[in-house]
Amino acid sequence: MGISGGLGAVLEGVRASVAALDALALADLDLEIPAVGADGAGVDVLQRRYELCLERLEVVARLEAQLAAVKARDVAECIGLQQAMTGPDASLQDRTYAEMSVVEEIAGVLTISSAAAGALVDQSRRVCSLPPVLEALSAGAVSWQHARIIADETEELTPEGAMELVAHFFDLDAPNPARGAAPGELVPSRFRAKVRGWRERHHPESIGKRHAKGEADRRMEYSPDRDGMAWLSLYLPGDTACAIWNRTTATARGLQSPDEARTLTQLRPDIAASLLLGAGNPAGPIKTPTPKTDVLVTVPVFSLLGLTDEPATLDGFGPIPESMARKLVADGAHSFYRVLVDPRDGAPLEIGRTRYRLPETIKQWIRMRDAKCTFPGCTNRTPDNEIDHGTAWEHGGSTGISNLGQLCPKHHRLKHHSTWAPDPTTTKEPPGWTSPSGRHYKPEHPDREQPHWPQWLLPAGLQSPEAKGLDAGVPDATCSDVHCLNIRCPEGGLADLPPWEPDNDRYLDLDDIPPDDPLWEEFFAGSLALTPGWIGAEC
Repeated sequence: MGISGGLGAVLEGVRASVAALDALALADLDLEIPAVGADGAGVDVLQRRYELCLERLEVVARLEAQLAAVKARDVAECIGLQQAMTGPDASLQDRTYAEMSVVEEIAGVLTISSAAAGALVDQSRRVCSLPPVLEALSAGAVSWQHARIIADETEELTPEGAMELVAHFFDLDAPNPARGAAPGELVPSRFRAKVRGWRERHHPESIGKRHAKGEADRRMEYSPDRDGMAWLSLYLPGDTACAIWNRTTATARGLQSPDEARTLTQLRPDIAASLLLGAGNPAGPIKTPTPKTDVLVTVPVFSLLGLTDEPATLDGFGPIPESMARKLVADGAHSFYRVLVDPRDGAPLEIGRTRYRLPETIKQWIRMRDAKCTFPGCTNRTPDNEIDHGTAWEHGGSTGISNLGQLCPKHHRLKHHSTWAPDPTTTKEPPGWTSPSGRHYKPEHPDREQPHWPQWLLPAGLQSPEAKGLDAGVPDATCSDVHCLNIRCPEGGLADLPPWEPDNDRYLDLDDIPPDDPLWEEFFAGSLALTPGWIGAEC
């Protein structure tokens, strides 16, 4: 069978991992015998045992992934063998019940519920249908959680679309591969966010159409829990849910005081319950001002003007339809803070500063670049995150974008009371980190892409057949760019072309404006006129 063909290689990897564990265990035993280094000094037993523990954790994580690959192969092969045994002449009913029987037997063998076994079967079959994912899992390069995320996010894609998504994250030779940390180096929640962001942007159906379908499924769910508690969930459009979260958070912060014993986590549900039940304020009149919570909405400029249908990004949520973004930034939603990206390369704009104290624009820019606390694995996105100087101000560090990073309070304190060290940042990239044991953790780069240009703004050589009045549906055979649909391009695709912008004296080249030019203050203090005649930005 095709699935079992590579099982020998996977089992060889399992044996190698077990052998590595045995070697580490022997090294640990050797520490019980007094050892002397080459220079005559005694070995630091505690430090060496600490290092061995970390090494064992690495090997165990790899072994868990390899065993998950064995399980996925066997689960998928059980279904394949059952289908082969059922025979081609069996009725649909016989096939259905035969597969149900296999799922129930898998559930019994693994001691899991039928529903869990059914989900495992679906995920295993999808993972096994994507060779690069199965190979990475078999090698221990990604965990089963990472593989399951790929299975979930490719569920509604065509086989071609699924392979394109997989190639972006697992094939370094693919056009425009994912940047920064490899899939297995990202915590699963951050990996899912990156995968979902790319999927939303490249889905064959626009996010606006899919959002309209999803909005019809909005609902409230109630689930009793133990200890007299229960869960109440709302499935809502992203902007509505984000606004509810921001309002309860802002109100909770306003209620916090030395006399308030409840934590922020406890205050949020109390406020939501009070508002829903019409019981008034949960703690009487608010004596402190309710702080404003600003949320970044990053919008490709042409999408904001209605010229393309690219998705925008809502900070803390992810991709949203361009129609929702236009509503948030143009209809008086004051807690949403508009950010436009450069239409040439998708990057945000920087404003340089020379003083220690950061203006609000720089703080927002750092939030936009880093998206969250930059410490490895941290997913904290709250407004409580702090701006940290990579090289301290008192040691000559500047207050420029390339020397600043976003850290949550916990990891900010850890940085200053340990030897965890961030890499140098750049104007467009967050830092990686090096741990006290010398392990390096790559930064999580955003998957930024050059925004779409309206066809009528492109040079004639890059316009689609439709825009030039030609027959559609016949791609240019000379173009090798998988993202280039029916656009006449040179060999190598759009990636080989330099960033293009209209050759028109009405447009300012932003790279020619120095950071301290007063024009930036006026530019970012202005408002946006939503007309094709003028393009502005506020950060």
